[in-house]
Amino acid sequence: MVKLNRIYTRTGDNGTTGLATGPRRLKYDLRVAAYGTVDETNACIGLARLHAATEEGEVDAMLGRIANDLFDLGADLSTPDTGEPLAYEPLRIVQAQVDRLETEIDQLNAALAPLRSFVLPGGTPAAAHLHLARTVSRRAERLMVELAQTGGERVSAPALKYINRLSDFLFVASRFLNARAGGDVLWVPGQNR
Repeated sequence: MVKLNRIYTRTGDNGTTGLATGPRRLKYDLRVAAYGTVDETNACIGLARLHAATEEGEVDAMLGRIANDLFDLGADLSTPDTGEPLAYEPLRIVQAQVDRLETEIDQLNAALAPLRSFVLPGGTPAAAHLHLARTVSRRAERLMVELAQTGGERVSAPALKYINRLSDFLFVASRFLNARAGGDVLWVPGQNR
């Protein structure tokens, strides 16, 4: 259980932060950047939920589950798998979380017409915020993939799958919400030439 008595500890004043397992890393370290960007994604989802709750309760419930999963993903990334045993079982993203996300993508997508153009970010307030969350989650994914390719670092396959599916979910959820309000904002190539 997490217990926070003090919000500031002064331990990061030298530009480092502690991983869940204790070692300190520079605040611009790739692992720290990856879980920090996952946190950014979660903040964007929080903004989307302000609007999704009034637009579509089912999507809001899905986003609530995702927000919790993103804390799991942050915990996973902040606990490097070094191959050494830990005194506790670290929290990791598991395939069941990926599977649930895929099921929810399919559920929302089944109600949508096929795309015939690229979609511009926008539409309803919730959909616009979901597009922002989608782009931030793509940045998190890029950082996680780079981290996974860095010598001495590991990122689990379920964690990588989860962040990849998340951007797909956010795209489909934005389309789902826009469909309820008249449709997507579509790209018209060369429209303003």
